[in-house]
Amino acid sequence: MVDVARARKLAVRIREVVSMTLELQVKDPRLGMVTITDAKVTPDLREATLYYTVYGDEAERASSAAALESAKGVLRSQVGRQMGTRYTPALTFVADVVPETAGKIEELLAQARLADAQVHAIAERASPAGDPDPYRAPRTVEDDA
Repeated sequence: MVDVARARKLAVRIREVVSMTLELQVKDPRLGMVTITDAKVTPDLREATLYYTVYGDEAERASSAAALESAKGVLRSQVGRQMGTRYTPALTFVADVVPETAGKIEELLAQARLADAQVHAIAERASPAGDPDPYRAPRTVEDDA
């Protein structure tokens, strides 16, 4: 087994190599604006999972996913040449859902802010249910003398 720090360093290097290869060598027209966001390598260094995002709509994401799958061999051979490890890891591409999740969270936060503003507006117009001064004044006892 390899230590976790080495696996992390290799994951960063794999991410850099794949990004540069996609930018400079892969000329697939289906490949849109792809960004490799993260890479993870198993402790035995046999498999690497690369997370990516694509700028565009669902059709562009699907075509970019197909382009990445077809370019997997070229990318793996470049990783093998530049890594200098005994085994070249098998590459797996996974679409990164963090931007979509962040967008949904932003929507929910905006709805919560709107609901808070409505409650605040209602609270400012509200008046007490009982007397205007709910605290009783202390009794004053008058002396008959």
